[in-house]
Amino acid sequence: MSVLTRDEAQTRAQLIDVRHYTIDLDLTTGDETFDSRTVIGFTARTDADTFVELKPAELRSVTLDGQPLDPETLDGNRLPLKNLTAGDHELRVDAAMRYSRTGEGMHRFTDPTDGETYVYTQLFLDDVQRVFAAFDQPDLKAVFELTVKAPEGWTVLANGITEHTDGVWKAAPTPPISTYLVAVAAGPWHSVRTEHRGLPFGIHCRRSLAPHLDADADEILDVTRACFDRYHEKFEEPYPFDSYDQAFVPEFNAGAMENPGLVTFRDEFVYRSAVTDAERQTRAMVIAHEMAHMWFGDLVTLKWWDDIWLNESFAEYMGYQTLTEATRFTDTWTDFGVVRKGWGYDADQRPSTHPVAPEAVPDTASALLNFDGISYAKGASALRQLVTWLGEKDFLAGINTHFTRHRFGNATLADFIDSLAAATERDVPAWADAWLRTTGVDTLTPRITTGDNGTCTLTVDHTGSRPHRIAVGLYDQDLGDEGRLTLRARLDLDIPHPDGLPIGKRPALLLLNDGDLTYAKVRFDPRSFQTVREELSGLPDPLTRAVVWNALRDAVRDAELPPTAYLETARAHLPHESDLALVQGVLGFAIHQIADRYLTPEERPAALSTLSALCRDLLRRTEDGDNPGLRLLAVRHFIDVAAHPDTIAAWFADGIVPGGPGLDPELRWRILGRLAVLGATDENAIAAELDRDPSATGQEGAARCRAALPDPQAKQTAWEAMFAHDELSNYLFTATAQGFWQPEQAELVRQYVPRYYEDALALAARRGPAMAEAAGRWAFPAHAVDTETLRLGEECLRDAEPTPALRRKLVDQLDDLARALRVRGTA
Repeated sequence: MSVLTRDEAQTRAQLIDVRHYTIDLDLTTGDETFDSRTVIGFTARTDADTFVELKPAELRSVTLDGQPLDPETLDGNRLPLKNLTAGDHELRVDAAMRYSRTGEGMHRFTDPTDGETYVYTQLFLDDVQRVFAAFDQPDLKAVFELTVKAPEGWTVLANGITEHTDGVWKAAPTPPISTYLVAVAAGPWHSVRTEHRGLPFGIHCRRSLAPHLDADADEILDVTRACFDRYHEKFEEPYPFDSYDQAFVPEFNAGAMENPGLVTFRDEFVYRSAVTDAERQTRAMVIAHEMAHMWFGDLVTLKWWDDIWLNESFAEYMGYQTLTEATRFTDTWTDFGVVRKGWGYDADQRPSTHPVAPEAVPDTASALLNFDGISYAKGASALRQLVTWLGEKDFLAGINTHFTRHRFGNATLADFIDSLAAATERDVPAWADAWLRTTGVDTLTPRITTGDNGTCTLTVDHTGSRPHRIAVGLYDQDLGDEGRLTLRARLDLDIPHPDGLPIGKRPALLLLNDGDLTYAKVRFDPRSFQTVREELSGLPDPLTRAVVWNALRDAVRDAELPPTAYLETARAHLPHESDLALVQGVLGFAIHQIADRYLTPEERPAALSTLSALCRDLLRRTEDGDNPGLRLLAVRHFIDVAAHPDTIAAWFADGIVPGGPGLDPELRWRILGRLAVLGATDENAIAAELDRDPSATGQEGAARCRAALPDPQAKQTAWEAMFAHDELSNYLFTATAQGFWQPEQAELVRQYVPRYYEDALALAARRGPAMAEAAGRWAFPAHAVDTETLRLGEECLRDAEPTPALRRKLVDQLDDLARALRVRGTA
């Protein structure tokens, strides 16, 4: 399929205006395809040739201004429109379109629990062409009117309020929106509906999840209402659409999608097993993030994909900030600091790094690769630094000017900078050049000198080019409370800072970027590092502790701190930690990076023993039941690091962890997966558990367990399911891949490492970007930290031709592999 280039999009935008789409979809024509009839009203500004995009199973007929066009002229995904004359035109397209099982286009899912079928669209970037014919670029906005014929008993949701007669559902016309934002979700949904500020609100899920949605409906709707009201306090422009539905849909590739009036979420956010409050906070943040998109992205939309940060960075920043201001989740920036920022730091240090706002993204395939930790986490960090530098009042004034100037239109980085500059005397263009047009992570290192009178001065070594406004935390030991640190002062500092900053007597800990207001790696002076190792858990604020843990994480990744030193610090201090996001983030890094990759196979057992002991400490600490979230985290991670099956096998047999919790489906599948890795279960046990839990999540759990069995036949069956056949959905492929590679089974799967590259290349070419991304992310042999795996990967990149989505994942994976080898070499 041809990708759309930036030049082609600019040319087409100069040639035509698109006014209106009328789209009729028939979802009653079978399991493989649906009918799609599209009428597009557009205006040619001059005599010209252009094209419209679609990817049909069958193109039945095309007419332009009543005259038939030859369907055979369809070239890949482009239907040429030749010899247009200046003036108004009408294009009619009648086609059959394929349902998807990869989360792209019109995804179709049959729930194994009850046999009910659901479909929904994910049209992001260029997948609208899988559903209806379109001039598919973000700056050709139009009004959309949709009619959908659906099976009896189904409900159809769309961007606007829907009404139905005799199985035909008609959605209210949209305001002008971009093609990628059109949305349909159809099936026998379970719905909870209400109103807020005169608008209909609804939340929806498949019927088998109805009890779980009902249990959380009040919380979901309370967060929705609170964020909605807070955005109306921040933004002068009111919510620009006529309803607000949130549909939790199956097998969704992303966290959520900001379709105006119909936000779609992965339905794992409808919790059917116990979760921590940190996970509830994550769901709430995604709700806040997607609602911010109603203004950042839907009302005002990027002109081309080089400005995706104008969508994602803003929604990320606004989501965290608004959740903190408007809901009970008041500590969201700690979660951002310890989880999301690491995503950004890692992405920004790879060869595939790019500016937050690239100068030019050449085509849609390249654009898809930029939805990463840079566009989300780094961009949000940059905006947080901008607000610190600019002040929130001027920042919001500039935002509101931006909405007014570009309402229901498209905008660029230059437009946004102009709007901000109108609200302040600061040099916003210079800030944007330094922060948004550059790559890489700055590093800030403190230097403390002591004068003759015993007072100290701070200077900061700054590798990088960006200016930073940070806080410097000075912490002293509290002699009256052993093991505690008290904040003496938090000093503001602009970097670069030509003169030293007086700090008084030398503190036990000097922490740069206290409060995590900028995006930079920080280091410690020797005394501060010793304090961190001995008294980290004594720091009073979780966000401060997040900055410290991030600094330790960065030092490990940069081969400046031995991985075992990180584990020792975690062993000493994590049992005293109360913040769930910090526990989750630190344990996740310790297990999946340090134990699984940064330590040699010979060192790994000792690391698992340390982590197991840490989890036991957390279990003992939570025996009284006063912190069920922390206990749940401890149970999960104890399962993940179990080196011997006896304890977790007993839990599985008894159906409960002594002292609680009882084993819900998530914990049962988690234990069974670890038992499979250890060779302590078999196919009969997996089949029995699937009989107990035949849900979609159960199907994924069974696939993961079967692929994890240390048996040659099981590995061959899993490999063929992933790479030799195309029957697995995106979720079942991912589950199988997650089970396949295990550090404990390196010898058993060694033969598959060289096969991976050839088979992944073929899969990506055959099944498209979503499956290429899954193959590169989940099916890559990440456990195989050796020079041969690196050599094979580099040879693949050099000599083969991976699709762009797979190439990007391989570049990132191989860079992470090379980093792991460096860490091992200096450990």
